[in-house]
Order: sequence, then structure tokens, then C-alpha cells
Amino acid sequence: MKGSGRKGHFATTSPRVVVLRTAGTNCDGETVHALRLAGAEVEVVHINALLRDPERLDRFQLLVIPGGFSYGDDIAAGKILANELRWKLREALNTFVASGRRIIGICNGFQVLVKAGFLPGFSGMDPEPLATLGANDSGRFQCEWVTLKRERSAACWLDHLPVRFDLPIAHGEGKFIPKDHASLRRLIRNRQIVFRYHGRNPNGSVAGIAAICNPQGNVVGMMPHPERHLTIYQHPSWSRRIGGNGQGHFPPHPSLSPLGGERMKVRGAWNFRGQRGSEMAVGCEFFRAAVTSGQGKAWN
Repeated sequence: MKGSGRKGHFATTSPRVVVLRTAGTNCDGETVHALRLAGAEVEVVHINALLRDPERLDRFQLLVIPGGFSYGDDIAAGKILANELRWKLREALNTFVASGRRIIGICNGFQVLVKAGFLPGFSGMDPEPLATLGANDSGRFQCEWVTLKRERSAACWLDHLPVRFDLPIAHGEGKFIPKDHASLRRLIRNRQIVFRYHGRNPNGSVAGIAAICNPQGNVVGMMPHPERHLTIYQHPSWSRRIGGNGQGHFPPHPSLSPLGGERMKVRGAWNFRGQRGSEMAVGCEFFRAAVTSGQGKAWN
């Protein structure tokens, strides 16, 4: 994965990640925890600090917009924060994405990226909305576990995740709706669908879409919460699944198992090759992939 070309751009011992927060963000704590488990050096930055100093983004290889209810989801879910990114940080974020660095939006963060125009991102920052995330078909907020199916997407850095796995959702406006059939066909043609709901579509998303990426694969938005499934014990059926294959849930990917793969740098937490390494779940795989380069190594 290439940087922006500036000397020393990735000259850090650990990948540097910024977690963006604002009023109403409430999943930043567990997102920071997940990223640190993955070996990243994490900084939580308020949107106001970034607006004052957009060049601050140059310090980081990954930007994560976590879940919550930014600005109380006034107007529409994620809309106000999306406008701040679109109109006040457009140049800095376009440079960030063009350099090949990654942006991940989870739940409310996905809503923000879509409404800011970074996703689907057919033309970089889309000049007009080409998709949205609308109210669930149920008409209510849903907090439950779902099964996902990984697609072969442009976000090839996620190709090592299990084909099927479970993650929790927690949203009232998670129904993915492309602008028209042409936009949906383009998503499929560009391999921009990252995850689909498998077996049961909890919110009525068109084509069962749970996550998409931009055409380059370095901007990913998803409604499910990987930061809430870091250990097998967070899964409601862990006691029945442990020791089995669980449709890709357990055991975790070999790179995270006690007997295989490279050692993950973990600050004050489980060692992925240590005694408790086998207890890690798919959320850890997701964040480990997020903070590594295309060659499976941390930026250095």
C-alpha cells in the first residue's frame, strides 16, 4: 500500500490510526480498544480539532469514524457530520483517500461516509448522493446479531476474513438503498459490495447489502459492529459453538491462532500467539486487516 509520497509518511513503529469523534459518538472507546488489540497506535480526535488543523490527518494511515448518534442524528442519521466532512474537510480527505490510505465508517460512520459522498465514491467524492441508509423496514431500532457473507470485493485486504461470520447490528436507519438500478449494477460491476446479510435481511437493505467500499477498496462503510465481537465470549451462542467451525466463527483465522501466523503487537492485552490467543473472534481479524498493508505487514 503506497503512501502519499512524502518522505517518512509511514515512518512509525506501529500503524497510526485516528478515531474521529463528535457530539453523540458513543462507540469510540471500544473501537480504540479493538485497534490497540490489532497493534495500532491510536489517537481520538474531536472533529473541531481536525477542522482547525486539517493537516493533522497527514500523521495517520487509517481514519475510523465509529458508531453512535452524531449530533443526535438531527436532520438525518450522520447528516451534520457528513456535511462537515464534505464542505470543510473535502481537500484533506480527498488527499487522504487518493494516497491509498484507508477510511472505515462503522454504523453511524457508514451513514456519514454515504451522505458525505465518499461512498459509493464512483467519482471520488460523488457530486450528488448515489445511495442512502434509510429507516429499517421494521420501523424500529434493531439491536441483534446477524450473519454476514463476505463478497470478493475491491477491498481485497479483507479477503482473509471467513466467508460467513456473525456480528451484531444496532441501528434504526440501516437499510442500504442505491439511487437507482444503474447505481446497483455499478456497485456489482466494480466489486464494491463487501458484505451481504446472509440468511435473513434484518433491515430490508437492497440486495442484502451490509457493507460497501469505494472502487479502489480503501474506503469501507458497514452497518454491523466488528468492535463488539472481539472475543468468542461476546457471541450469544459461544458456549454451543466453541470447539466447532460455527460457519466460520470459531476457531479464528490461522493468522490469529496460537499456533500460526505472525505475532500481533498487543499493548496490555492478549497475545495472539499466547495462551489466550484462540479466544479472539472475527472482529479482531477485521481490525488486524485494517491496520496492515496490502502485504499483510504493519506500515513501517
